[in-house]
Amino acid sequence: MSASDPHRRPPIGICAAWDRAAWSFWDQEAALVAGTYLDAVRRAGGLPLMLAPEPLSAADVEALVTRVEGLLLIGGADLDPASYGQAATARTEATFPVRDEFELALVRAAFARDLPVLGICRGLQIMNVATGGTLHQHLADAGFAEHRALPGSLGEPTLHQVAIEPESLLTPAGPGPLTVNSHHHQGIDQVGDGGRPVARSLPDDLVEAIEWPAQRHALGVQWHPEALELDETITALVAAARTPAD
Repeated sequence: MSASDPHRRPPIGICAAWDRAAWSFWDQEAALVAGTYLDAVRRAGGLPLMLAPEPLSAADVEALVTRVEGLLLIGGADLDPASYGQAATARTEATFPVRDEFELALVRAAFARDLPVLGICRGLQIMNVATGGTLHQHLADAGFAEHRALPGSLGEPTLHQVAIEPESLLTPAGPGPLTVNSHHHQGIDQVGDGGRPVARSLPDDLVEAIEWPAQRHALGVQWHPEALELDETITALVAAARTPAD
């Protein structure tokens, strides 16, 4: 791998959420990226570029992934269970299939190009489904602990520990359990092809991070590193994007 330029700002594509929003005198549907994600990418030395959900042709997908040097998938609504071959249950909440299809297509194209990818919360779930994995539609129904302690919050009630696997992309976070913040009611069930679980929630053993070792840099975490300035994962994404592939 060639040496990277520490001053270059690699463009990082951030897949936007799609929801209703109010600003100034407007109240309408909009593509959204929270400022915490933008700030985290800037702090890490990247150039954040918002990618709005859009129905894509194969040519569109290729055009997008050739214009960015890293891909960041952020949190948001439930995935449509149809994307992993299941029927929705009564526990499934609002879904946005256009966003699902957009992000799944980008992840598959990014993997094919060996583009660095980081998934946060829903982003981990998208990466897992894009590689053939499945989700639990509601964790409590599957026997896991409550992972949405306070709706609408990423504060202290959401903090818990995860056990980190050694010699993984998460190893720089330090030895022993890591305290993280997660807020979700869906979770990883069957792990996608080529994926390696590298963090599990304590004490219920739910998979909370997966990496794909065959890729140059591909990691998904169930927690929100941008919200508590736990920036190791975002810094690592930008560093991987800054370093040219072999």
